[in-house]
Order: sequence, then C-alpha cells, then structure tokens
Amino acid sequence: MSQANKVAKNTAFLYVQMAITVFVSLYTTRLILSSLGIKDFGVFNLVGGAIAMLTFLNTAMASASQRFMSYAQGEGVEIKQKQIFNISLLLHIGVAVVVVIFLYGCSYFLFSGFLNIEPDRIDVAKDVFQFLIISTFFTIISVPYDAVINAHENMLLVAILRIIEVVLKLAIAIYLSFSPYDKLMTYGLLMASLSVVLLIVRQVYCHKKYEEVEIGIKKYYNKPLFREMTSFAGWSFAGSSTSIVANYGQGIVLNIFFGTAINAAQGIAAQVSGQLSAFANVMLRALNPMIAKSEGAGNRSLMLKASLIGSKLGFFLLLIFYVPFLIETKYILKIWLIDIPNFAVIFCQLLLMKGLIEQLFLTLVTSINAVGKIKLFQICQSILTILPLPISYLLFWMEYPPYYLYIVFIVYALFKGGITLYFTKKYCNLSLLHFIRKVIFPCILTFLITYLLSYSTSFIFSQGILRLCISLVVSTISLLMCVWIFGLDEEEKLIFRRLSINISKRVRF
Repeated sequence: MSQANKVAKNTAFLYVQMAITVFVSLYTTRLILSSLGIKDFGVFNLVGGAIAMLTFLNTAMASASQRFMSYAQGEGVEIKQKQIFNISLLLHIGVAVVVVIFLYGCSYFLFSGFLNIEPDRIDVAKDVFQFLIISTFFTIISVPYDAVINAHENMLLVAILRIIEVVLKLAIAIYLSFSPYDKLMTYGLLMASLSVVLLIVRQVYCHKKYEEVEIGIKKYYNKPLFREMTSFAGWSFAGSSTSIVANYGQGIVLNIFFGTAINAAQGIAAQVSGQLSAFANVMLRALNPMIAKSEGAGNRSLMLKASLIGSKLGFFLLLIFYVPFLIETKYILKIWLIDIPNFAVIFCQLLLMKGLIEQLFLTLVTSINAVGKIKLFQICQSILTILPLPISYLLFWMEYPPYYLYIVFIVYALFKGGITLYFTKKYCNLSLLHFIRKVIFPCILTFLITYLLSYSTSFIFSQGILRLCISLVVSTISLLMCVWIFGLDEEEKLIFRRLSINISKRVRF
C-alpha cells in the first residue's frame, strides 16, 4: 500500500498542476492564433513544430535513462546511480551534437523549395528554425536531469515547473498581441528562450538536491554499464527518432499538398489531443517509475499488475474528456477559437480516436523497457512508424482529402498495439487472453456504452451550451457506473476503497 499511496500522492500533485495549466494553455493558443493569423500559425506549427517534436524526443529519451536509474534504485546500489547519470550525460552530449549537425543540414534542404511556404515568409521561417536549433542542444543534454527527477518521483517539482512554463507562455502570448515587431519571429525567439531557461533551472535544482547528480565522467565510468546503456539508448533513440520523423513528417506531407493553412488545423488538433490526454498522462507519469523499480527488485508479477492497471485507468481517464469532446467538437472549437481552420474538427476527432487506441498499450511499452530487451521490438516499431508517411503521400497524390492522413495513422496504431502485445508476451510473459479479459474487453465496453448514452443527448437537445453541459453530466455519470461495474475487478475495487479511506483521513485531519 505504501507504493500505492506514493503513486496517489504524486498523481495528486500533477492533477493540481493540470487543473491550472490545461485551461491556461488552451487560452494561450487562442491568443496566439489570433495574433499570428491562420497562415503564420500554420508556418510556426510546420517549422517551429519541431520544438514540439524535440519535446517528444526529450520525453522518450528521458524514459530510457529513467529506466536504468529507477532499476538501480530498485536494486539499492548508490554508486551505480552516479555511474548511470554520468554515462547518460556523456551519451546525450554526443546525441545533441549529432542532432544539431543534422538539423543544420536539413535547413538547406527544407527551405530550398521543399516546404510550401509563402515567399514573403521564408526568411522568417528560417530564423524560427535557427532558434529551434539553438534550443535543441540544451533540450537534449537536459535529459539525464529529467530522468533523475522522474526516477525520484519528484512530481511536486514537475508540477511547479509546468505551472511556471504555462504562465510564462501566457505572458508571451499577451506580449505578442501588442508587439510592434514581426510576431512570428518574436514568438519563435521567445519560445526557444523559454525552453532554455527552464532546462537550466532543472539542472541547477538537481545538482543541489540529488547526490547521484555529480559530474565526474572519468571517475564514474563503467565499461560494461556503458555498453549496456549505449545499446539500450541506441535502440531506444532509433525508435524515438522514427516516431519523431513520423510526427513531423505528417505536417510536411500535409504542407506539400495543401499549404500552410492545413498546418494550422493540424496544430489545433495536436493542441486539443495534448491537453485532453494530460489527465491520463499525469497518472502514467506517476506510475511508470514504480513499474521499472518493481522489475529492478525482481518482482515481475507486481510490474505486470501495475502495467495492466495503468493501461486500463489511463484509458478511463481519457474518456472523461474525450467522449464529450468527440460529440461536441464543432461547438467547443467555435467557443474556443471563434475562427476555426478548415478540417480542424475532423482532425481533432480522428486524432482523439488514435489516442484512445494507443493508450491501451502505453504501459506495456514501459514494461518491455523495464525488462531491457528492446532491440527487435524497436526495429519492428520503427518500420511500422514510418510506413504511414509514404502511404499518406500516395493517397494525397491520388487526390484523397487531408483527413485520410489520420485514418492511416489509426490503422497504424492498431498494428502497433498488436506488435506491442506480442513482445510483452515474449519478454514479460504476459498472457494475451488475460490482457484481453482484463483490459481490452472492459475498456471497449465502457467506451461504447458511455459514448452511446452521451450521444443520445444530440437527438433531444439542439446544439448549444445546454446540450454541452448535459452531455458532460451524462458522460461522467455513465462512465463512472461502467468503470465500477465492468472496468474494475474485485482486487482493484478494494485498492480504491483503501486509497479513498486514506485520502479522507488525511483531508479530515
């Protein structure tokens, strides 16, 4: 129960942060869209969108480093934690240099007629890309520090930094509304500067707070550990890189055929998906260290149990906001943005469906990483990740509409989930029938019942704030009932009862 209480405490910190940041972030996006306009907003999401791409890389690589640190904490070996930090720092400095050189090389190719950007905005787009390259180096070398924070499960710090970040982004958006300078250039410069400042804050904190954060690459060099981490990080980086190419490539493929306006719709869809999924990601961020530590302590059964519970609860948490948004997408976007980019509605709906599918298998990937056998898994994942791009390009060449991009990626998510299941069975001894019975079946049943009951409100009420509120109430009540009846087994219900009692005692006193 101590582990469960710790997860619950960390989750509470992150939920308070999320409650503050989600609405601030959505309002910030509205201000930015209004200040930049649809075309410049599309340019930033196309060129500066690589900042978001590198944020994804940062998270993925931090997970790889965190696996070793959490595993070492599970083993209880202090010197090994210092060795892991220094080797991780050395590896990421090397990765940072390679990525910066690669980005500089790409800039000559991208801005020589490949990207479909209006001629009068090419120079500004180049400058935004240069800002990105400057911030990239700091982003990558900060990964070991992020891994240390996550391994120590210091979610209070994570929450505080995130709140500071969104408040500063709001300040940037407000300044942009009154800035006399080129707004796209100013936005790119300030966003890149913000990422560098926040990363430096993380580094200073970790050096003062955690004993294992001690730079001494020669002193703590361990050749066998270096080989093990290099192999793991290499394959993890390969998988992360292909995911980044696929995510960023979506914007490029759309841009080639449909121009920068369609990138604005894509940016809105990504913003919606990211903010609505935050509720589930908060819980997973608090749970993932426990999965790695359980494997490090030799407790495979607890690791698998935590992974399956994480898959299921993550899916249920997504449904809280996904179901009403899927039903009322157009009305919500109209309230939020006023001027809705073309295809933004269908993009949002399809991207949310893709997110639901991927959520079912996210913690299984954490389990595979915890075991450490990722080479073949990453090869298969990388091939599957890249395939949707040429398929989408071919469909657009055949004059299919732009939303087919997301249809292709939904099919890819299904195949990717199947591959993840196979390797979890192979390396973690997961029973596929057990996963289907414990996770897939209750999740699908809960989604269908909740969606159908919520959608029934559209036959009774006309579109408006009343129908939106009623849909929220119906979806919440039906979701809670379905989760309790179909979603949780008796052991999970007992855990929730105990957690509720502990929380109520703490609140009371």
